[in-house]
Amino acid sequence: MNILIFTTSHGSTNSIRPELEIFLALAKRGHKVTVVAQKDSEYGKIFEANGIKVIDQKPKRKICMESIRVLRDELRSCRYDIIYATNSKAIPNAAFAAIGFPAKMITYRGTTGGLYRHDPSAYLTHLHPRVDGVICVSNAVRDDVRKQVWGKARRDNVVTIYKGHDLAWYDKPPADLSEFSIQKSDFVLICAVNVRPSKGIPVMIAAADKLADIPNLHLLLVGKNMEQYADLIQKNRMQPRIHIAGYRYDAPELIVASDLLIQPSISGEGLPRAVMEAMGYGTPAVITTTGGGKEVVTDGLNGKVVPVNDPDAIATAVRALYLQPDKILAMSIECKRAIAERYSIEQTTLEFEQFFQRMLNDDANQGR
Repeated sequence: MNILIFTTSHGSTNSIRPELEIFLALAKRGHKVTVVAQKDSEYGKIFEANGIKVIDQKPKRKICMESIRVLRDELRSCRYDIIYATNSKAIPNAAFAAIGFPAKMITYRGTTGGLYRHDPSAYLTHLHPRVDGVICVSNAVRDDVRKQVWGKARRDNVVTIYKGHDLAWYDKPPADLSEFSIQKSDFVLICAVNVRPSKGIPVMIAAADKLADIPNLHLLLVGKNMEQYADLIQKNRMQPRIHIAGYRYDAPELIVASDLLIQPSISGEGLPRAVMEAMGYGTPAVITTTGGGKEVVTDGLNGKVVPVNDPDAIATAVRALYLQPDKILAMSIECKRAIAERYSIEQTTLEFEQFFQRMLNDDANQGR
């Protein structure tokens, strides 16, 4: 297959790796892959280093005439089978550029909520008439999108493909937490997110207050904009042991050094990347029921699943695991087993390949 991918990212290699590896693997399996992205990004440099053609382009807005022109020029130069667009600016530009060309137009969706039939802007992205299929990061996202898509045939082309991982990516030494006055004998919780209201950080801070009686318990808050909770933390009984780390390039090493990852999200989750990464590192997670996290975290086996917006439930789960170090060790083993057996990059690549081929076969079977 000839596959044209339109994507942009300025994240660290760690954050973009699952997506990146899918495209590299498709190329290694013999498909011709061309990527539209910024050549000077980590993304672009890695693709070029692996012999993949990169078209230097970044859309300035959701409808960017320059991006549409560049894409249409490329579509005229080569017959593509698949166009795959991955974000809110890439999707509308790719959809408009694809008009009049035979390639199947596929989009990526990573969050629940925010896509509605009555919203005109939805018809610029996943509900655009030119979109043939949607790949969703979890069943929760898939079910949400299917409610908004018109027609059974289109709904059937909204599918779940979990992003694959490789345990070799997660072979990292734990960070030295002494900069936070944390000792090796301490019990460490970590929240690793870029802050938005949906992430539920105030819920975690409230849970920490209920755990303040555990003298060697610490909470690391890692991610952009955590500073906005400084006043809330100041009033917390665990305040001296709540550490605002902010954005960190060594977030993976901080997760390895922690005993539990806490994902207190209250809405809008697709499948939190931090949860999958933590599983790869063998760090069990305590997550809420929102979104797709509960599809990969099995309560009591490789983590804990608690109700949304419930500080008591988070505190109870943490306290129980604090008192059962052997249980945490068993969960750690199960986390890595799940990544190796159910969420491997090989499995994900195969599912991408099969879905793309199915989309092409549908056209062939209909005589188009």
